[in-house]
Amino acid sequence: MLPERKVGAMTSHRKDRVAEEIKRELSEIIREDMKDPRVKNGLVSVTHVEVSRDISTATIYLSCLGNTEEQASIVKAFKQAGGFIRGELANRLNLRFTPELTFRSDHSIQVGARINELLNQQAREGKES
Repeated sequence: MLPERKVGAMTSHRKDRVAEEIKRELSEIIREDMKDPRVKNGLVSVTHVEVSRDISTATIYLSCLGNTEEQASIVKAFKQAGGFIRGELANRLNLRFTPELTFRSDHSIQVGARINELLNQQAREGKES
C-alpha cells in the first residue's frame, strides 16, 4: 500500500521553489536588462519573494539604499516596469502561468543596520564607563 500524500506539503515546497527561482531571475533582470536610471543609480536587491498558494501572484520585496523618497521612486519604477519584468520571467521560468507581480519596499536591512549601530554605540559607552 502506498503512503498517503500530503498535498499541502507538496504545494508549499513547489511554492518555495518558484519563489526562489523568481528571486534569482529577477536579480539577474535588474542587473542586466533594466534600463531605468532610477534602478541603475541605486543599489537595489530582492530581499524576499512571497508566492501565493496557487502561484497566481507574487509579492516582491525590494531593498535599496537611499532615503524614503528614493525608495518610493524605485518601487514606482518597478511597478511601471512590471509588464516587462513579468514578460522576462515568463521567458526564463518554466511555468504554465507567470504570476502577477506586486512590488513592495523592504526596510528590514535598514532596521537591522540601525539596531547594529545602537548596539555598537552601547558597547562604546560601556567601555568608556
